[in-house]
Amino acid sequence: MTDISNLYKDARQIRKSIINLAFSSSGGQHLGGGLSMVDIMTTLYGSVINNCSNSTADPLRDRFILSKGHGVLGFYPVLHHYGYISDEIYNTYKTPGTQLISHPIKNLEYGIESSNGSLGHGLSYAAGIAFGLKQSNLSSKVYVLVGDGECNEGSIWEAAMSASQLQLSNLTCIVDCNKYQSDGHTDDIQSVVSMQLRWNSFGWHVIEVDGHDISQLLDAFSIKTIKPKLILANTIKGKGISFMENDNSWHHGRLTSSTFEQAIAELS
Repeated sequence: MTDISNLYKDARQIRKSIINLAFSSSGGQHLGGGLSMVDIMTTLYGSVINNCSNSTADPLRDRFILSKGHGVLGFYPVLHHYGYISDEIYNTYKTPGTQLISHPIKNLEYGIESSNGSLGHGLSYAAGIAFGLKQSNLSSKVYVLVGDGECNEGSIWEAAMSASQLQLSNLTCIVDCNKYQSDGHTDDIQSVVSMQLRWNSFGWHVIEVDGHDISQLLDAFSIKTIKPKLILANTIKGKGISFMENDNSWHHGRLTSSTFEQAIAELS
């Protein structure tokens, strides 16, 4: 049985790692969307995904695809926390010659299943893998995390339609619905109101949850369906740091010594 209290402790430590990593590497960082996805990622890697750091190339492994690739601050610290990335590699983040840059580069040794640059591609990639696994009669599952602003991309809906047509019951898409994107509030740019109805209309099984409630996330991941599954996770951008929460200036922001110290104090 999953110890939810330990997952919350993991999530808190991962948020602290995000702040430390962002500050130590200096420069602008995608902090808001990295922090909003932490509880989703902690639930996945701490309890759900059938994978481990010593079998990252096992054909029977589950796969995770980060489609909102600028959210690496919510990804690399998770891989590090659960043993996929060593201290030595982790500490090279954004240094010359590193494999850990501002968007993921596919590297199975580190548990990174796909490269990512432009938004909107991860769901197609994940659907292709899920289809291949079904064709090979493998029971592995595929999980992909997209952003709510990313759902403005037409390629998301092409993939959603295909996944339903192909009956990819081994595919789960999670939308990190933090209500903001780079240019502002999602409703002011292209409204994602009734997103649940939209995904339903494309033939997906949709579950809406509080994306910071690990119990709700675990229940959603455990639901079995013959359709591809969509978890609409309502989150707070910048979650865990009071001055970052719902402040879109931290979509891509830079920590000063004083804001770093304040953030660490709030997480201690």
